Amino acid sequence: MNRREFLGLSAVASIFLLAGCGGASSSGSDLSNLDKVGKSLPIPTLLRGVDRDGVKHYNLSINRTEHNFFDNVKTSTYAFNEQTFLGPTILLENGDDVSINYTNNLDEPTTVHGHGMHVPAVMDGAAHQPIAVGETWSAQYRVKQEASTNWYHPHYMGKTAEHVYMGLAGLIIVEDENSKSLDLPKRYGEDDIPLVLQDRVFSSSGQLDYSPSRREMMQGYIGDVAITNGAIEPYIDVENKEIRFRILNGSNASVYNLGFENGKTFKQIATDNSFLESPVSLSRVTLSPGERAEIVVDLSGSYGDSLVLKDFNTGKKFLNIKVSKSSTTQTTTPNHLVSLVHLNPNDSVKTRTFVLGHDRMKLQINGKSMSMSRIDENVPLNQVEIWEVTNSMGMKHNFHIHATHFEIIERNGRSVAANERAYKDTVYLAPNDTVKLVVKMIDYADSVKPYMYHCHFLEHEDGGMMGQFIVT
Repeated sequence: MNRREFLGLSAVASIFLLAGCGGASSSGSDLSNLDKVGKSLPIPTLLRGVDRDGVKHYNLSINRTEHNFFDNVKTSTYAFNEQTFLGPTILLENGDDVSINYTNNLDEPTTVHGHGMHVPAVMDGAAHQPIAVGETWSAQYRVKQEASTNWYHPHYMGKTAEHVYMGLAGLIIVEDENSKSLDLPKRYGEDDIPLVLQDRVFSSSGQLDYSPSRREMMQGYIGDVAITNGAIEPYIDVENKEIRFRILNGSNASVYNLGFENGKTFKQIATDNSFLESPVSLSRVTLSPGERAEIVVDLSGSYGDSLVLKDFNTGKKFLNIKVSKSSTTQTTTPNHLVSLVHLNPNDSVKTRTFVLGHDRMKLQINGKSMSMSRIDENVPLNQVEIWEVTNSMGMKHNFHIHATHFEIIERNGRSVAANERAYKDTVYLAPNDTVKLVVKMIDYADSVKPYMYHCHFLEHEDGGMMGQFIVT
């Protein structure tokens, strides 16, 4: 080994050592001269489609704007439509024909990917569907999936992390006949609350600071200020009844261990792409970047109480909840939520292996960094497969598959937790974890346009930990 190779390996080893010890936040924010805006939780606008000839149209503009994270400070941000950070919540229904039209008003190209949406490859909104400056791109498809909470965000090659950091993200709610019939909280913004959880670094002047070092690109850029729906530690006044929270870990690289500060239990009712078949009682839920969870907390006997939603990994506080309103209606979460169609792993005809690793400072999957001109896997339509994913590194990763959902059948040789036994599109892998997924591509085949699989720690994705597959 020559001196250059030794120094390169030593640098990587030091990064992995830090990450293996839990890592650290990126450069800290200096907020000594800034006053946080103590405001109520912003609720993103609920965007319903406009029906034209049987197709529901949703228009979203991508804008450069300014947002008030702090009193009397205008922070430069990106956002969709009239919002100054993030975007509206798009409401879809299974079976609808839709056209989601994105107009790029930025001074640089971007894309918008429907994360968790089951769509044709040409409508995926990933790196192969760029939106040029001043142009409009439309994702047109029929909604074909279970009720779930998904999201949309940029996926431009090498710029995903920065564009999301600046504020480009929003939720997509899919409803179906089953979800509408369940006795669950479903008054959007009142007892059905969207929560986009993120963290950011701010400069001393109150501007977003996205300036990751080489180490932070490898480790992931982690902010020291928690924000929820674009607000710093906001509060919400709720009724004394069951409250449903649709939670997205929208951070670049943080793994959140979420729960209520007082230890109050809740029921998880859904994960990424579907309801759980039955609610699971928990006091904590772990979400890596891109993962979602729907929870219901019973506050019917808690009038006058307050509780705090926090990340127990770091102590970050995301939301102060005040039970200060008398209920106008009650719900009772059912013991049975949905009957899922499960793939049988014994029907698998192929096992694919994916190893998340590195070569010095290059992040890779199966020894290769991302190339838009290379197809890494050819997956036949309607074929049941096992995808075995291994994190070979001493740092946290996860794994996201476009095009379809999957089920986790095994984690490190053991059965999975009850709250992961539903349809998912993103799975967390702690250092040296291995998971087995049962996967089946359905509906859409395209021998030219690829889908992607990748780590959803955004700096890792931008850094090359991504591959492409076609469905044939």
